[in-house]
Amino acid sequence: MRRLLVLLGLLAAGLTGCGGGSGGGSGGIPVIHGGGSGGSGGNGGNGKASAPSTPQGLGFPGLATKNTTRVAGADPATDAAAVALAVFPSQAPSSRPGAVALADGGDWRAATAAAALMARPVRAPLLLADGGDLPSSTQAALKALDPKGAAVAGGGQVLAVGGAPDVPGRKVTRIGAKGSDPFALAAAVDRFVAAAQGRPSANVVVVASDRPDIGAPAAAWAAKSGDPVLFVTRTGVPAATAKALKAHAKPRIYALGPASAIGPQAIAALRKLGTVTRIAGADAVTNSIAFARFNDGRFGWGVTDPGHGVIIANARQPIAGIAASALAASGDYGPLLFTDQAAKLPPALEGFLVDIQPGYQKDPVRGVYNHGWLIGDAKAISLGVQTMIDQALEISPVNTRK
Repeated sequence: MRRLLVLLGLLAAGLTGCGGGSGGGSGGIPVIHGGGSGGSGGNGGNGKASAPSTPQGLGFPGLATKNTTRVAGADPATDAAAVALAVFPSQAPSSRPGAVALADGGDWRAATAAAALMARPVRAPLLLADGGDLPSSTQAALKALDPKGAAVAGGGQVLAVGGAPDVPGRKVTRIGAKGSDPFALAAAVDRFVAAAQGRPSANVVVVASDRPDIGAPAAAWAAKSGDPVLFVTRTGVPAATAKALKAHAKPRIYALGPASAIGPQAIAALRKLGTVTRIAGADAVTNSIAFARFNDGRFGWGVTDPGHGVIIANARQPIAGIAASALAASGDYGPLLFTDQAAKLPPALEGFLVDIQPGYQKDPVRGVYNHGWLIGDAKAISLGVQTMIDQALEISPVNTRK
């Protein structure tokens, strides 16, 4: 973690501002930075040297606290670039990825399906395009990552999903046709991952195609497990999704979301294609928590005790959470959780974090620890909320007296 923080600090200090920077760096990615002005402030005429008014000028707590690290890009494409470089620092050949996945950041469904490409054996972190264009942050990340070529992709360096653009100078393996609908595109990613793994997975996650606030947490699980994410409507199962599920030969289907997202008609249709388990909360926050807690022995995060990583994003910016999916499949490994407002920690999320708060009886060095990745700037998750999350993640003494 210390080495990672040093790397992120260097990125924050040396790669500020989009567009090509001077020198041989990665081109200027405003990846992770402190919030607030942290300005010098006036000296009030007291003759003393001026000093930063808050520690934010040093990057804390905007960059990190003892239990949290913030990825605060200017947009989801920059968040994805930052995450990819955190997971693959690329300062040595061994820390470069074989390939990167590239999806349109304007289509949360394409990005969610593409998250499964981060799982083994592909291990391709997600980068985001802007329609047919490559944002400067994505271009800079590609230059810095310099993917080596993935054997399971025929040596492809960029796995372009659907309408994602070609990348000049890189070997591109295209997954799904440009113009494919989200159902067919997710099925194409599923086929690619199944071929890379040597067989279709026994588990499939199904989410509603029009509810990113409900379905986005599936991206983190897909990145960790390689289980595909397929899409349905509230009232039925499209033909492309049904065909994909049939290829899994009666899989275990996990429908993520309440009946308001995936209705009883869709569930009934899914039951003809496999065994169905619904995982749901009433809203984006509680739904993400339900998914984080769930485990049936064959599927699920099962985060009900201390010693975990978590990713926290704002449900109003679900694509930012999806952009961070590579973090779920490396380092601390952990689920994507949602808050629903910037300035207040939802009681349900606070309660969940307190439930898994680590404790120790004698020596904290012998304990287990939690860590939180916060995705988005202070407009998504305020510094005050970051402080509350930090406190809820902190290992604390356990009172054993009766």
